Amino acid sequence: MKYVVRVGDADIDVIIDGDVTIVDGVSRPASIAEVEGTPVRMVTIGDEVHRVVARRGTSRGRYSLWVDGFRHEVEALDERTRFIRELSGASSGPVGPAPLVAPMPGMIVRVAVEPGDVVVPGQGLVVMEAMKMENELRATSAGTVTAVLVQPGTAVEKGAVLLELE
Repeated sequence: MKYVVRVGDADIDVIIDGDVTIVDGVSRPASIAEVEGTPVRMVTIGDEVHRVVARRGTSRGRYSLWVDGFRHEVEALDERTRFIRELSGASSGPVGPAPLVAPMPGMIVRVAVEPGDVVVPGQGLVVMEAMKMENELRATSAGTVTAVLVQPGTAVEKGAVLLELE
């Protein structure tokens, strides 16, 4: 079975064929042994022995691996699943800064930016009143304001888009 394993920004081809593992074209004998009563696995590849603990991640093929005490976030997908994911675009997340959304229902008191303004992380964008308290909503990332969808005096529900950024 062939897998493509992504560690950080690097893709590694891994082929598992019985007792032999081929990693990026290099063939070596490999085995895995459980340490009874623990989540630890002893992984032997060639002459190297590693202590490995694996925990499933939030989506298919995602894992947190502790290898010899060092944590690695990895994605291991077989060729077919990876191909389908690439075709469907499922592996690509949203691009650019997220829009500013209302974290709770309330009334817009003040809008501190307008379309075309460049914002920096932490900059105050909108002040809204909720439960008789004013809350300043700040930018979570740098970007440019493309649209202001509210004005002072506007009542908004939780999750309403207040500003769009790019």
